[in-house]
Formats: sequence, C-alpha cells, structure tokens
Amino acid sequence: MWDDKPFCCYGCKTVYEILNAKEMDQYYEIQPMSGIKIEQAEVGDKYAYLDLDEIREKLLIFSDGGISKVELFVPTIHCASCIWLLENLATLNPGIIQSSVNFPAKTVNITFKDKEISLRQLVELLVSIHYIPDISLNQLEKNKGKNADRDLLLKIGVAGFSLLNVMLYNFPEYLPGGELLETEFLQYFGWLSFLLSLPVVFYSASDYYLSAFKGLKHKMVNIDVPITLGILTLFIQSSYDIFTGRGIGFLDSLVGLVFLLLIGKWYQGKTYQALSFERDYKSYFPVAVTKLINGKEVTTPLKSVKSGDHIIIRNQELIPADAKLMKGQAKIDYSFVTGESIPVPKKEGELIFAGGRQVGGAIEMEVVHEVEQSYLTQLWNQDEKKASDHSTLNTRINKIGEYFTVIILLIATIAAVYWLFNNPSLALFAFTSVLIIACPCALALTIPFTFGSTMRMFGRKGFYIKNTQVIEDLNKIDTIVFDK
Repeated sequence: MWDDKPFCCYGCKTVYEILNAKEMDQYYEIQPMSGIKIEQAEVGDKYAYLDLDEIREKLLIFSDGGISKVELFVPTIHCASCIWLLENLATLNPGIIQSSVNFPAKTVNITFKDKEISLRQLVELLVSIHYIPDISLNQLEKNKGKNADRDLLLKIGVAGFSLLNVMLYNFPEYLPGGELLETEFLQYFGWLSFLLSLPVVFYSASDYYLSAFKGLKHKMVNIDVPITLGILTLFIQSSYDIFTGRGIGFLDSLVGLVFLLLIGKWYQGKTYQALSFERDYKSYFPVAVTKLINGKEVTTPLKSVKSGDHIIIRNQELIPADAKLMKGQAKIDYSFVTGESIPVPKKEGELIFAGGRQVGGAIEMEVVHEVEQSYLTQLWNQDEKKASDHSTLNTRINKIGEYFTVIILLIATIAAVYWLFNNPSLALFAFTSVLIIACPCALALTIPFTFGSTMRMFGRKGFYIKNTQVIEDLNKIDTIVFDK
C-alpha cells in the first residue's frame, strides 16, 4: 500500500511514484489493469560499461552536435500504457528530446542530449521505471550489418531512379509506326541515358564484378560471371551505338537488368535472415564484465577479456568464458547449455564452462579460455559448420551452377561465331542475348526460396528449427522421441 492505493509489485509502486511526481497520472487512465510483475532491479555499476567510448559508439545509431540517438530492445513492453509511458520519457528527464516505441519489435528509439544525460544514465532511467533494456553482443554486431543493408538499398535506389528516367528517354522506341522524334532529339536522349547508366554500371553492379573476379582468381566460374559479361557487353554495345550515332542502344535493358538483380539479391538476403538462427550464443552473453585489476573492479568489454584474467560474476549473471572458480560459493545453472535447470554446486579450483549462470552470491573466477575459444563457442560453431558443410541440396545447387555457367558461355560463344559468318552485325547481339536470357539468378534463389517457404510453414504451426539441414533430413525420420 502507498498513498492509499494497492500495488501488485514494487515496480508498479515505483512507476506510480515517478508519474505522480511528474503529474503524469493519466498513465493509469489508459488501461486500469495494466502492469506486469517485474523483480526489483539492482543497478549499481551494472551499466558502467556504457560509459566506454568503444561500446557507446557501437550502440548509438547517430551522434553529432551533442545530439545522440539509440534504439534499445525492451522485452517488457506489453500494452498501450507501456507505450504511453516510454513515449513520454522527455517528461522524466529534460535531456531526452524525443522517444518512440515500435510495439511489434518491442524497441524504443530515443533521441537525447548527450551533454545533459549520458547513455548509461538513460539506460539506468529506464531500469528505474522497470523497463530493462536487453543489451547483448549480438545487438552490437547487428548494428554493423545495417551498413551493408543501407549500401544495398542505396544501390537499388540509384538503379531504380536511372531505370525510370532511361525508360522515359527510350519511350519513343517502344511505340510502333517508326520514329516519332527527330534524330537530334534521339541522340540527345541517348546521351542522357548514357550518363544515367554510368552510376548503375560502375556502382550498383559493382558487387557482381567483384564476385566474378574473385571466382576467376581462384579458377572458379561462378554464376556472377555470365551476369558480369552480359552487363559489360550491353554497356559497351550501347555506348558504341550512341557514340557512332547508330542509335540509343539497349541501356534501358541494362539498367532494368541490374535493378531486378539487386531486388532479387535484397529479397534473397531477407530470406536468409529469416532462415538464420536469430539468437546465437552472443545474444545471451553480456557486453562487458567486471574484471579485477590490482584488487580493483574495472568494467571491461567482453572481447578484451584474456586468459588468466580474474573476473567477478554476480547473481544471475552468465559466465561468458571457461573459467576456474577462485573464491565464493558457486551454484551454476546450466539450463542454457544442457536444458537442466537444477543448479550444480562447484568447489574452488573446479573448471566451470561458459554458458552457466551463477545462482547466489558473487564469485571470483580465473579465465582459462577466451570467449571465442570456450567450449560453448566451439560446440555452437561446430554445429553450425556441420549444418552448412553437409547441406546436400546446397552442394548440388553449386555444382549445377558451375556446369550451367560453363554451358551458357559455350552456347553464347557458338551463337556469336555462327552469326559472325552469316550476319556479323547480329553476332554481338546474339552473344549478349544468350547471356541475359539465361540469367542464372533462379539457381541462386532456389535454396532460400525453398527453405524460406518451409520454415514459414513450420513457424505457422509453432515449430522451431535451428538450421536448414534439419529440413533436408526430415524425409529420413521414422521415429520421434519426446523428452519432458
């Protein structure tokens, strides 16, 4: 009881005190029965690692001129009242400029003045009102991947912009009845199309050139080789036509081809993301740990922890590396590794494997193996490698792709040689046409499309499959064993 009002938990009481002090009582008018039971959070120096520039730079999605922006995953967002409170954080601290919630993703996007409130203070503010952000190594690495996605989207945007304009300039060529414009206008449109195609050829399509070059460098003919040849052949032929005044070439087909290839590549990437195991071991490990240096506790990024370092593991904290118990009473919950939730007692001097969670007081440990060399990491990586190495469908597709590429190149060459002797003006067109029409992108998309559809079917039925190798092995199953 507080202020003659009953509360179901300490968290609700704390939130009410804050809202009442800030005159935000209408929070409870949205949904009278809102609120979930959350255990009281012990903050202390738990988020001291957020003061480290190295980690701060990885978490922030924007920082300039004293204004910073961060996106935090808050799993306890569950109702309209949560959204209302989190989108009014500016009332709780004047250093917060604006905050918005993505309810389906359970993320809150916060813009703040970093000179008035630090990232650590911002997170501690959220914790104080019992909206505890989930910050992990996996989240830091996902931020890196966003740059690659933005680069691909930029390439798609450049290609799409050029495609619309080039098609407009080539529109008279699509209409029947002969030329509708004077030669001077057609030449002018040809030059404009040429200029617009340059960023597409040399920027948007650059990944295909790089992939083809790497394949040839290792004496391999991959599926990007005919794509590269087709793009370059079309560009050279069209440029020749424009420079000599013979016509406006086929730049509309070239730009359209690159645009559609990039769209396919983007969709392929999204499909693979859906297939990937979203939460690997890094999702569960902390971003930083408390390390003992000359008897003093220092917050250190996890990747900086080396063999021989002494670390402090507190109650409910995950052990990130194989380590030997030096001090304290350890009861380790290995449910993350083995599925067994009963804590296992450990004595001083015993080796404790990564992935266990301490249940009880703080313990001191000496790191034996670094994070990337721990037993859990090796076990996880071996499982993923085994799944990828033994993917029979993937191997079969790659072999077909190699033969397919070689055969297409032979057919294109034969067609070019044939027309050289019969009608030389059509030889280059024939060579290019074979390469473009027989685009091998369908082979590249076969695996993600097939597995993507299968995974969605299982997902709708509530089944979770860790890797795609399981899908290939389903037809071999004749017995299913249920444990617990």
